[in-house]
Amino acid sequence: MDQMPMFPLGTVLLPGERLPLQIFEPRYVALVQACLAAPTGPEFGVVLIARGHEVGGGEQRTDLGTIARIDDCVSYSDSRYILRCTGTDRIRVQQWLPDDPYPRAEVQRWPAGTAVPSDAAVAEVLDRAEEIAALHSQLAKRAGQQIPRYSRPRPQKDGRIAYSLASQLPLSDADRQAVLAAADPEAQLLVLAAALDDVIAALRFRLL
Repeated sequence: MDQMPMFPLGTVLLPGERLPLQIFEPRYVALVQACLAAPTGPEFGVVLIARGHEVGGGEQRTDLGTIARIDDCVSYSDSRYILRCTGTDRIRVQQWLPDDPYPRAEVQRWPAGTAVPSDAAVAEVLDRAEEIAALHSQLAKRAGQQIPRYSRPRPQKDGRIAYSLASQLPLSDADRQAVLAAADPEAQLLVLAAALDDVIAALRFRLL
């Protein structure tokens, strides 16, 4: 079990996903400074804010998140940083610690495994992505707008395939969190396919 600085956000960070951040709130300035000085490497945990706001504290946090590795840091002063981060491993929060001087928690890493899911599960998601693109085109045509160009998602060929697909598709944070919480890559794709079914149903309703 590791003790880790934590950054609650209003969005879900998936493993392999890029995360740009502007840091100016004093408690997170202190977090960045601590991360940059840490002998284990510049990383912190990111969890979704279930209720509340990013600034000011007092928010309600989820207990499942992702480690963010700081890849690049630009300091404009002692009170403002621009970060470029990448999501790495999943974590489970075992216990929240006092927010002094920034949010901290005892966490356990929760790898998703390296098993590659079935081709059929991948195809189900890609088929839904194509249907969503077709429905968006119909809506744009009806509204007299430019038809959006469709780029077929490019999944990674490993155990993070569901994350790479989810990061390229129109999902709510609740759906992204559900994908993150699924036990293994096959289950993650099943959750992702179900979420896309809801998107398709909503788009079809708009076309009625």
